[in-house]
Amino acid sequence: MSHHVLLILHLLAAAVWVGGHVVLVLGYVPEAIRSRDPRALLDNYQRLNRIALPALLVVTVSGLWLALNWLPQIGLWFEPSMPIALVILAKLLLLVLTLLLLAYLRLRVLTALTPDRVARLGLVFALLALLALVAAAIGPSFRYGGFG
Repeated sequence: MSHHVLLILHLLAAAVWVGGHVVLVLGYVPEAIRSRDPRALLDNYQRLNRIALPALLVVTVSGLWLALNWLPQIGLWFEPSMPIALVILAKLLLLVLTLLLLAYLRLRVLTALTPDRVARLGLVFALLALLALVAAAIGPSFRYGGFG
């Protein structure tokens, strides 16, 4: 697959992931917190997951593939003296934080959700959106060879 096609797939999937979480945070979290009723938020989160989780998988696979295009030797991804490696490391760190936050959401937040804990659910969604936005903001650094 060409680098260009791979990049387009990566960007489209990232748009779904980022956009979906921003919609949740701006469109549903405030009302859920205000009313202490997470039903509408959870319904929309479940709908979002039908496309967002596959999108995250596409973002992950395509991102790793793109990183291999930039630095074919995986060992170089962890070489902090290389500016492009720092971008790859930053993206990997954001991915790990996202996966940890998703695990926390599933194992701790959703299993113990009560009206008093709706704000915690909203905070987790906000953090997921923030991580996604930061990852999107870092993306153009590849075009310029790294941070700097």
